[in-house]
Amino acid sequence: MKNKLNLNDKSILITGGTGSLGQALTKNILAQWPDVKRLVIYSRDEQKQFQMNQEYPTHQYKSIRYFIGDIRDFERLKRAMKDIDYVIHAAAMKHVPIAEYNPMECIKTNVLGAENVINACLETEVSKVVALSTDKAAAPINLYGATKLTSDKLFVAANNIRGTRDIDFSVVRYGNVMGSNGSVIPFFLNLRDSGELPITDSEMTRFNITLEAGVDMVLHALSSSWGGEIFVPKIPSYKITDVATAVSPTCKQKIVGIRPGEKLHEEMITESDSYYTYDLGKYYSILPSVPHFNISEYITYFNAKKVKQGFNYNSGSNSEWETVDSLRDLIIKHVDKNFSI
Repeated sequence: MKNKLNLNDKSILITGGTGSLGQALTKNILAQWPDVKRLVIYSRDEQKQFQMNQEYPTHQYKSIRYFIGDIRDFERLKRAMKDIDYVIHAAAMKHVPIAEYNPMECIKTNVLGAENVINACLETEVSKVVALSTDKAAAPINLYGATKLTSDKLFVAANNIRGTRDIDFSVVRYGNVMGSNGSVIPFFLNLRDSGELPITDSEMTRFNITLEAGVDMVLHALSSSWGGEIFVPKIPSYKITDVATAVSPTCKQKIVGIRPGEKLHEEMITESDSYYTYDLGKYYSILPSVPHFNISEYITYFNAKKVKQGFNYNSGSNSEWETVDSLRDLIIKHVDKNFSI
């Protein structure tokens, strides 16, 4: 039986902990579980760690530790994971054009770094690992997506080599995080005074998830995973033109063309995934093709329902959509409380 998540007296390490999701996780964990034993923020950017320490100073938050380290450095990872219970792997190179121009650097971080995280967890006392994925990992057409698909495969397969260790690995996959670093809404907000917003394609769509929903999903995986699942949330899509209109109805929308490595629509579950995908209610779960647990027990426990053969989850054919008005409400709530048009 899986118990309700309780992080009090637990030690957690977040790779890429100074990123948008890492900071949101930190805020949530400290608020929900004030008696968390240790919360290790592991990242390679000293400036971001310095800034985060201003908001969560160690003299006030006794559980926080700031570790400078790169996931490419196995020995440093292993040292940071000493006495850690749970690992949330959020570190990645994620900018598509940068990955295309620097392919080996992307592979070193997203693939070899993932392998380092897995091996460090297996060599320490970690009992739960949740790795963050992306919609670009489903049927990838760019290097970033391909490396994240490889990373997903590594974390799923890690359950096969754990032996007698009490540890399981799972993955959470979701779409664009509203307001995160490098995302489209802050980009448009910064440009709206220019009177023109660049649109890649008037038909382009994307999935949309808030940081809070992303955090909830990670915590759900920590609480409920049996090992090997790729969790996918049921979230709305938006049209990129509606985002531009929501940010500024008076700005000219200039079509600039799709960038190399971009899709017109994103998908999180492909038709090929449908053979192993189950509907859990709030989330979908893509199970490994050869799970190490009894699928019948899994279905009964979660009241899971197999999706139809050939099902795919695509931002362009989604049944739930954000509108211009709902996007404005979300911008005020999650991105800029002073936003107005």
